[in-house]
Amino acid sequence: MPKQDMEKMELRKNFRNVWHTDLTHSIQNDTPYCCFALWCAPCASYLLRKRALYDDMSRYVCCAGYMPCSGRCGEAKCPQLCLATEVFCCFANSVASTRFLLQDEFQIQTTKCDNCIIGFMVCLSQVACIFSIVACIVGMDELSEASQILTCCSDMVYCTVCACMQTQHKMEMDKRDGKFGPQPMAVPPAQQMSRFDQATPPAVGYPPQQGYPPSAYSQYPPGAYPPPPAYPK
Repeated sequence: MPKQDMEKMELRKNFRNVWHTDLTHSIQNDTPYCCFALWCAPCASYLLRKRALYDDMSRYVCCAGYMPCSGRCGEAKCPQLCLATEVFCCFANSVASTRFLLQDEFQIQTTKCDNCIIGFMVCLSQVACIFSIVACIVGMDELSEASQILTCCSDMVYCTVCACMQTQHKMEMDKRDGKFGPQPMAVPPAQQMSRFDQATPPAVGYPPQQGYPPSAYSQYPPGAYPPPPAYPK
């Protein structure tokens, strides 16, 4: 793994924010979307990546820039087709890339429980693959049946965990878009430093205050005051 990717993984461990919901409660918090992500996983991955990019497909890069193929697949010419190819041909990478994209943007760390669930899914998939290879080499019927059962269990766990992960991503973007409460604050514009060749510094920060309503003293020029009233002696 490249050194830059290792540094990103170490940096994510120090993030202080957490997901709006963990994997164990995502199906309870949004059951309809979890079912949608289970039965139509590539479609959910496509929509979530597009939403993570704020519906601006000009920002799309294959696998969100986390894979060696990123930026080399002609994304600039036809990002919609490239994203559709990614979610159907590299579904696992598409889900993981969207997850990393959200984590880096909002500085979200994955809880230990979620890491255990994801790690169990990966390990079970690897064990099922090894059993299938051994069953093909040995040729025993009992071992072949055991490998098929293990592969079936691995596929069920994989589909379930991916559906919960995508529901977790969707709820995090719901939180970003203010669907759980008041609208979030708008991102302030980037401030610019004034240069010596500028007549006045650029206008940033708070807008100028409105003037006070005219009063009785506004008719006098600056520095002048009305004469004091005469009192009877």
